[in-house]
Formats: sequence, structure tokens, C-alpha cells
Amino acid sequence: MKKDMLSKVQAYLAYRRALGVQLKNEGRRLLDFGRYAKARRRVHFTNKLAISWACSRRPADRIYCARSLEIIRPFARHLAMTEPQTQIPPRNILGPAHPRSSPHLYTPAQIRLLLNCAGKLSGHLRPHTWQTLISLMACSGLRTSEVIRLKPCDVDWKQSALIIRESKGRTRLVPLHRGAMGPLRAYARRRQRLFPLAEYFFISDTGRPLIAASITFRKLCRGIPYIGRAPRLHDFRHTVASCVLAKWHSCGKTVPNRMLILSRFLGHRRVESTYWYLSAFPQLLAEAAQRFSLDEKP
Repeated sequence: MKKDMLSKVQAYLAYRRALGVQLKNEGRRLLDFGRYAKARRRVHFTNKLAISWACSRRPADRIYCARSLEIIRPFARHLAMTEPQTQIPPRNILGPAHPRSSPHLYTPAQIRLLLNCAGKLSGHLRPHTWQTLISLMACSGLRTSEVIRLKPCDVDWKQSALIIRESKGRTRLVPLHRGAMGPLRAYARRRQRLFPLAEYFFISDTGRPLIAASITFRKLCRGIPYIGRAPRLHDFRHTVASCVLAKWHSCGKTVPNRMLILSRFLGHRRVESTYWYLSAFPQLLAEAAQRFSLDEKP
């Protein structure tokens, strides 16, 4: 007797989880697909079935549909090893599952405005926390999660560097300009006096860790004009990367040949992720494309 699709999904999830893969949200979506197929008595995985399920949510959202299809593609590949009639949906047939919105690039004047507004916040530690955090992000290009998780022991005062532990599966050193160490040290001393047992480097006025999607930062950004998505803490990372690329270009340095340096600094697992920042510079993007076309010639 042939297994129904739900049973196949359950067997697949048991197999993957036995290998240590959690598949929390993906597991829920896969089970939903299995129930959808079982209710329609479909035992074979077809593109028509997959797309029908991915677009079954009402109202349909294109990104959600594309992401749903992306989630079940690995399951289709797994089935194809034992069921040759299995069809594997083409990648991006419903469009990109993870489109990138244009980031907000902070100007020096906007950064000064943020620092000035942060200094007017109430609390014994709060204004110093936000001034120091914003300053660090504006000069380091760290991910928001990396700054939030930073601990006092992760600051190497002698080497003027930060130890970023297990971010995207990697640990790396991020060097800082020596001019950045003074404000960091002043904040560390103030935090130590108020909360000597605090686990994290940046904390709230109650001694608790900060929250990435902070209401405080949204309030600080009220005076900053923007187009599209509102400015985020993470946009400081985009700003740093763009400034580095612009500086290299203005100095006459060959940007595409130096992308690996920036990739390592930012902690990207693949240099392809770093090339995305070239989209803000059409001329540099054209240079990179030309270089790749030359590399592909025999």
C-alpha cells in the first residue's frame, strides 16, 4: 500500500531531525503540505501540487508563496531519490523568497542627530548606552545581533578589537580604531559601577539585555527622513560597507579585487553576500560584472 504524503513528510522530518536539524517553522509548513496533499489524495509530489499548496493561503502574499515553495523543495529532492516520478519545482518560479529591501544609508549629519537625541534620553545609563551603541555600530559594521550579544569579556582592550563569537556559525576578530576604545571604556566603567554583575556589555537601565527591535531606537529616528522602510539599527552595517566601497573607489583602488577583505571583516560566509553592497554603486557593479565575464573566458 502506498504511503500518503503526510506519512512521507513525517518520515522525512524524523530522518532530518535524527541528523540534528531542528526544522521548527519549516517542519510545521511541511506538515501543512502533507495534510493538504493527503486531503486531496495525492501520493506523488508534482509541481502543480506544490504550487497549488504554496499559493493556497488567502489573501495570497507573493513572498510567503515563494518562501513556502522554497521550504518544500528539499523534501522533493529527498523523495526523488526513491520515487523517480517526483517533480522538483524550479527555483524562484514564484519569484525570490528572500528579496532584499534597499537599506537606509545614514549620513554623517543623521548620525550626529541620533547621538544628540540619544544623549537627551532619561535614565542613569540609558543615554550612555545608546550613544555608545550607535557609535560602535557606525564604525564597526557589526550585525545588530552581534552588538546585542556582546559581553564584557568579548572586548580585547589591549588589541583594540572585539571577539564576535559564533555569529552565523563563525567566531571572528573585528579590529577597531583606537579612537573608539575611549568611549567604550568610559561606558564600561559606568556600567560596571551601576551593574557590576551584568552579563552583557550593552544593557538597559534595569540591567537587562537590550532588544534588537527597540522602541527607543525608533523614537530616536523620528527626525530622520527616509524613503520606503524606516531606518533600522542594522542599516549601520550597510552604511559602513557602502562607505568602505566608496572610499576604495575614490582612492583609485580596484574594488572587486578587495571584496574578500570586506567579506572577512563583515563576517560573511560567502563573498557573494558582500557583492550585494555593490548594488548601491552602478559603476562598481559594472566593473565587477566585467571582471567576472573576463574570468569566464577560456
